[in-house]
Amino acid sequence: MTLPYSMLEELVRACSSLGRWSNANQGVLAIFILLLTLVIGWTSGIFTALRRKPKFRITLLPGPTFCCTFLMGKKHVVGDLEYDVHRTAVALYLHITNIGSASSSIANIAIAYHWNLVPFSWLWLKNTIGWFWLHHQAIILTDFHVLIGQQAKGYPFLVQRSMITGSSAETFLESGRSTNGVVYFEQTESYGGCYPKANNGKVRIKIRLTDAFGKHHTRRFTIDAVPLDEARKYNPAFGSTFSELHQEKE
Repeated sequence: MTLPYSMLEELVRACSSLGRWSNANQGVLAIFILLLTLVIGWTSGIFTALRRKPKFRITLLPGPTFCCTFLMGKKHVVGDLEYDVHRTAVALYLHITNIGSASSSIANIAIAYHWNLVPFSWLWLKNTIGWFWLHHQAIILTDFHVLIGQQAKGYPFLVQRSMITGSSAETFLESGRSTNGVVYFEQTESYGGCYPKANNGKVRIKIRLTDAFGKHHTRRFTIDAVPLDEARKYNPAFGSTFSELHQEKE
């Protein structure tokens, strides 16, 4: 396909005019190219920086991963009614991998679950339809372990230092690195339906990891609800942190 002669003449004149304008305005053109280069470099740098961010993937490992609600042997009186006092504790054996493109550290881990409350109350809306949060881990008094024959298999803590070795897992993760360890939570003494709602022995939980930049990494799981004697096979101090602290305070 060939262009008509008149169109070729117009194209030649346009190119000639552009060449004369470029020759006459070389300084302006050079400044424009410089500014355009700076803008492109600046914006591409911003986009590159935005793309470089940590991303933590959370998984659960076999071992001390369960929820337990147990009675405290006390009563809570509301008017003419008496309620059994109970406490809930949760252990999670986590595996965390930084699959993002920037390094960061684990700043905090929080968990949440749904309470087993009577419907159509404010607390029901907040903590049963919504989530009840335990924002801070509790310090448990001994290490998690399980007996296998005559041997004991120990589980590392993720944040807390081991009572035996004095060490904890690595919480600063470069891109592509992973870590694992146990985190432990206790809910204060409660009564009524203020405990995790279980279906067929399973409790739905939400884990929220906060990195050093304040970004949240959240994932939901279903874990086992176990009796206290089963939980204490992994740690004889399970569920006793707040009781021990209360005794020390008294």
